[in-house]
Amino acid sequence: MGGRKRRFNPTIPAHIDQASLPKGIYWEDNRWYILEPHPEGGRPRKRTVAYATARLSELHAIVEVAAGGEERGTLRYLFKRFKQSTEFKELADETRRGYTWCGDTACEYVLKDGTKLGDMQVARITVPTIQRLVETLASGRAATKLQPEVEPRPSKANHVLRFLRRMFAWGLRFGYCEHNPGRGVRQVTERGENRMPEPEEFATVLAFARERGGRTAHTKGSVPPYLWAVMVLAYNLRLRGIEVDTLTDAHADDVGIRSNRRKGSLDNVTLWNDELRAAWTFLQEYRKRVMEENKRPIALRAEQRRVLVTQSGTPLSKSALDTAWQRMIKMAMRDKVITEEQRFSLHGLKHRGVTDTEGNIADKQDAAGHVERRMTQRYNHDLPVVAPPKPRKITK
Repeated sequence: MGGRKRRFNPTIPAHIDQASLPKGIYWEDNRWYILEPHPEGGRPRKRTVAYATARLSELHAIVEVAAGGEERGTLRYLFKRFKQSTEFKELADETRRGYTWCGDTACEYVLKDGTKLGDMQVARITVPTIQRLVETLASGRAATKLQPEVEPRPSKANHVLRFLRRMFAWGLRFGYCEHNPGRGVRQVTERGENRMPEPEEFATVLAFARERGGRTAHTKGSVPPYLWAVMVLAYNLRLRGIEVDTLTDAHADDVGIRSNRRKGSLDNVTLWNDELRAAWTFLQEYRKRVMEENKRPIALRAEQRRVLVTQSGTPLSKSALDTAWQRMIKMAMRDKVITEEQRFSLHGLKHRGVTDTEGNIADKQDAAGHVERRMTQRYNHDLPVVAPPKPRKITK
């Protein structure tokens, strides 16, 4: 019934109870392997799944995964458990979405043997493994022939690393892992993705967004109609993309628009000007039109009425806004509206807005809502104009 009993193998590590080894896993050349069907037929292939330090429980989990069972002990299993934790559920919606992206990205990373990092036992994941993941995401160059090329994203690579560090730390506290391979991994240097556009570049892209946004949706060369208004709000209100994305009717009154700042920055009210009036009115009218077309009810409470909505009338997500922005910028470069060197991010408009704010550094700090002056100095790109020193009179 139970099959032929294994012969005792003196080369198997002493901490392994050979009588309890699961079926389907084998020891050879100081490694554990399983047999997999060859993709082109013929003899099964030996796939290494663990080494001498692996515990018996890990070997059982590996066989369970290979048989189609739950991925107990793997990175993917840890990720699932973390998403079910109270720590994860207490995070802001945008943070949870970001962490989900980071976890999915890490789990889908292809290793040298063709397997995915998500299917790897956490006990086997090392600092070099995570470092190669970070370097691949940052450079865009595939670490192996099996890993597809990706767009170079240094900032995203560091986001993934910070997420993994946090998730492994959680796993340590709750007994899902025994080490944190994210510690000791070096972050990559992020390029200046938030380059501030020159006034002419800003005006050119704004006009491009207006013209392309006015075209029929989903036709060649069209962009979402709300993008030009997003640019106006990000610049005039000196807001990040997520802060523009979550503005509601409750943020506007007769005086102006109240900011919607994160990361400890202070809110303020920006007085109305013609540009803000036009952008705000356009977004409200666009929302009204798509809500009627899709027969969607409009919330009674002003704080529940998001200004930015999709073509179907649902609140626009930050990821959708980012995608629309990148698509428009690439289109502008392809159509020779701007050059690669003139490319700027949506966040770069906050830099432009802070820099263009009239007054001294204190005035700019109040307008940007920064708690510390050093943060304002990071966003303000004006070169100070100072007087030369006045020679002192020397008295004898």
